[in-house]
Amino acid sequence: MTKRQRLVTWEDPFEEAHAWSGMGGLEYMQAVMEGRIAIPPVWSLIGFRLAQVDAGYAVIEIEPAEHHYNRFGIVQGGLLCVVLDAVLGCVVHSVLPASVGFVSLDLNTAYFRPVSAKSGRIRCEGTIIHSGSRIIVAEASMMDGQGALCARASSTCMVLDQGRDAAGQD
Repeated sequence: MTKRQRLVTWEDPFEEAHAWSGMGGLEYMQAVMEGRIAIPPVWSLIGFRLAQVDAGYAVIEIEPAEHHYNRFGIVQGGLLCVVLDAVLGCVVHSVLPASVGFVSLDLNTAYFRPVSAKSGRIRCEGTIIHSGSRIIVAEASMMDGQGALCARASSTCMVLDQGRDAAGQD
């Protein structure tokens, strides 16, 4: 059995918290994309990147690799779900004002084809389909290097009112 090794580094996610606390969601996501704010540690671990972001739209890309594989020689479905969840989070965050957060209420994922290193660069696009004062719904599609649909996901998120939600009330 041939052993392989991979080194992962990341930055302390709390070190820069004060730097972005006053930014609106879109401004924050653009700063992450441009490298002015450190990416979340899980992004470093998995190896994906935010390629594009606008209000209500985001794209994450990933190059599938052997270290993403399950025992069947394809990318683990849970990893694909993490990428879909990340793009959905970017999309939701992109429409929020400064100092407003959110929490996912659900995440629904459907897989349509296996993904491997032969799939080419995976492109995951997310959009908002409903944006209310308390509930935001987003959806995402994941395509392989040839543009074939690999997976889709949707998520319902609750916007956190810092005063009311912090007190544990709903």
